[in-house]
Amino acid sequence: MEGVIDHHVRALLSSIGGLDVCVTEFVRVTHTRLPRRVFTRLCPELDQGAETPNGIPVKLQLLGGNPQAMAYNAAKAVEAGAKAIDLNFGCPAKTVNNSDGGACLLQSPSRVEGIVAAVRNAVPAEIPVSAKIRLGFEDRSSYLDNARAAEAGGASELAVHARSKVDGYRPPAYWEYIGEIREQVGIRVIANGDLWTLEDFQRCRAVTGCDAFMFGRSLLARPDIGLQIRALCENRDYTPLAWHQVAALLYDYYTTTKDIYPAKYLGNRIKQWLAYLKLSYPQAKRFFEQIKRHRDPELLEMAFAEQMIPTENSTGAPPSSVGIEAA
Repeated sequence: MEGVIDHHVRALLSSIGGLDVCVTEFVRVTHTRLPRRVFTRLCPELDQGAETPNGIPVKLQLLGGNPQAMAYNAAKAVEAGAKAIDLNFGCPAKTVNNSDGGACLLQSPSRVEGIVAAVRNAVPAEIPVSAKIRLGFEDRSSYLDNARAAEAGGASELAVHARSKVDGYRPPAYWEYIGEIREQVGIRVIANGDLWTLEDFQRCRAVTGCDAFMFGRSLLARPDIGLQIRALCENRDYTPLAWHQVAALLYDYYTTTKDIYPAKYLGNRIKQWLAYLKLSYPQAKRFFEQIKRHRDPELLEMAFAEQMIPTENSTGAPPSSVGIEAA
């Protein structure tokens, strides 16, 4: 998730628990040989064994359409400390697709296979190379062709977002296609798309037969969804995070990042995150309205102090509306 899940967010979310692996924002690859600082800027964890501070592995994601450039830069990323490479064939953004990257490559499965193969051949055998695809570009008809192409190129895992590029993020997610892909390929398939609730997770697992799931926007909306799912699978009780606990996490993020951005942007990242949290916590919408015009540190911190006070109504949505690899 470009511009959203940076290393600060990865550290915070992985510290909560319930995640097995994180994926970076994508590194754009054109025809340029990127210097080491480009990789470490988006993935500072490379200097710490490619792990978050609490030891969760981090995959470095590359995006681009030139096999030779992707291969060269994948090798450089490994030299910089990457322990796993992920290839993005799923981004639907117009600016990305117009620059020969992301989902536009799904129009040619042979290109998908060629890029995966070039990267696989360029990095040591012990470095996993995974890929993420959508079900197609203009429509969903090429879903199996692209899945088989990624496998033929040497991908060890395949994450599938259950929509085409044209579908964007509009409901529904077509999980049944993921189930067919899983039956047709010999590598692990990771289900992604519209996993907002525990009920969504249960239905997706039943439809796809997958044992691995990728969460992006829904993880921001419900930061402990991974712990909730683990408790469900292990048949044990778990009390979801209450709003005041989530507000404390936000405050931690605010204090960690406030010196990084110019004063005129103070609090912007918090407001961005609240846009996702309000999908699960009604208090997040009220908090956003309270601080949306604030730039003054004292006013922001006073507002945070109010939110972090436990109340009888501080819990989030009921279990039936509860909105896990972090993408």
